[in-house]
Amino acid sequence: MFFGHLPDHLILFPTRAPIDARGAVRKTVPFQNGELEVWTAQSRRAQQEGAADIFILRFYGNADRADRWAALEAEMWSDRAVEIWGMNYPGFGGSTGPARLSRIGPAALAAFDELQHHADDKPIVPFGTSIGATAALHIAAQRPVAGLILHNPVPLREIILRRFGWWNLWLLAGPIALQIPRDLDSIENAKASRAPAIFLLAERDEIVAPRFHRLVVNAYAGEKRVISLPGAYHNDPIEGRALADLNDALAWLPNVSAPHAPKR
Repeated sequence: MFFGHLPDHLILFPTRAPIDARGAVRKTVPFQNGELEVWTAQSRRAQQEGAADIFILRFYGNADRADRWAALEAEMWSDRAVEIWGMNYPGFGGSTGPARLSRIGPAALAAFDELQHHADDKPIVPFGTSIGATAALHIAAQRPVAGLILHNPVPLREIILRRFGWWNLWLLAGPIALQIPRDLDSIENAKASRAPAIFLLAERDEIVAPRFHRLVVNAYAGEKRVISLPGAYHNDPIEGRALADLNDALAWLPNVSAPHAPKR
């Protein structure tokens, strides 16, 4: 009883306060007798052409929300016809609660399956940041994806055991680590994933030590490219040189074309 849902309370920090979505469009996906809230936004190129060439299924970090970022991130891809689908985890924003780690994996698959119906055989690339990388890896291990983008990936069990186990002789950390759902085991999902992956790794991550990022990179079974983010901390945005490197790497993924030349 003492350990019941303890990992949920220690790890998840859901918020529900209204956020300005900056023009992103809200849609809902049926999920476990409730619904998932998904925010969609198109890049300027996709708006001009009336359709997207690639879909990015976005999973954000803990205590963050899709309605905050979907429209802003669509602007990053101004030279590509991209559509962002950002999912709020159960219990976050307008997604039906409760907020549980055990619900993140099934929710991610539900969002992917809905997007797959909509995408009309266009490539889908799950993109996860921090705890969002656990959701993206679960999809890559269970569904055919065009590729994967992982920003500061989190191996939850390993962090709990190696970073927090020593001071309580693993009497607390051990039971908590055992309650992390298998769906969110980043190491095992990385071993089972074959799609090419792009890793974005903050060199000065103060929340998830870079050595934990590397555990996921080293376990990943598919082809991979690593983009180092010099001087970057955990929550720093992807911009400047890092964004240019990501854009170049995206064209390396199968079925993803190079950016269009600007229209005149």
